[in-house]
Amino acid sequence: MNEAIMLQKVDVEAAGRQAVTWSARIWFSVAAVGHWLFVAYILTVFYPPVAAKGLSGLEGMHLPSGYVQGDWLGNLAVVSHVLLAALVIGGGPLQLIPAIRQRFPRFHRYLGRSYVAAAVVSASGGLYLTWTRSPIGDVWSKLGITGDGVLILLFSFIAVRHAMARRIVDHRRWAMRLFMVVSAVWFFRVGLMAWATLTGGIGIDWESFTGPFLYFLGFAQYLLPLAMLEWYFRCQREASSGERFTFAGTMAGLTVVTAIGIFAATMGMWLPRM
Repeated sequence: MNEAIMLQKVDVEAAGRQAVTWSARIWFSVAAVGHWLFVAYILTVFYPPVAAKGLSGLEGMHLPSGYVQGDWLGNLAVVSHVLLAALVIGGGPLQLIPAIRQRFPRFHRYLGRSYVAAAVVSASGGLYLTWTRSPIGDVWSKLGITGDGVLILLFSFIAVRHAMARRIVDHRRWAMRLFMVVSAVWFFRVGLMAWATLTGGIGIDWESFTGPFLYFLGFAQYLLPLAMLEWYFRCQREASSGERFTFAGTMAGLTVVTAIGIFAATMGMWLPRM
């Protein structure tokens, strides 16, 4: 009898671990597709005008902090922030796919260095634009963006330090944290469109682009993914079977919301401008 109970407990524990793994994999697969759709939008809409006209190619573009005649520093920050987004948003999922990391280690290393450099430059440009140009939102909106930019710079430093010291396990964990905060610009758009689709935009003043939900989303765009990632780490280490199944169920719900947000953002924001 005791042996049967022990075997049953082992089976439940194994099922819980599998539920955690597969729920995370499914969410990541959906999110990766959403990232690459956003990259297609960036490459299609922003790259051709800049290639043809330089900095002035962004004049008249759909940007909260676009081209300003005579402000070369601000324009350079805009261009770097926008154009590097393709590398940052597109390269992040590739860095986290184990098969790519294992089969193409050199590609993984070079992409990783480029990814971190682009994240640092893009975040620095974004911080500069937030406090010198952006007409979107109010001080709470700017504080939310600033928090994300600071975490990008901090996590980049920590991830690189662990990589240089060959602490690979620690490096991967911080690289995953970096992915979450770097992807905040994507999480914001997907979360916004999911909320608008599911609730009609409760808590949003679209004219001033302020409101309770936007204040929440300004911080949740990176704090919620980070919290889920830390929960994922815990479920890998020491969580009970019940907690693992709870995590898997939560991830399943977030996957559905993510898919809704990706579809709404693609059809309502990205595809019409491509």
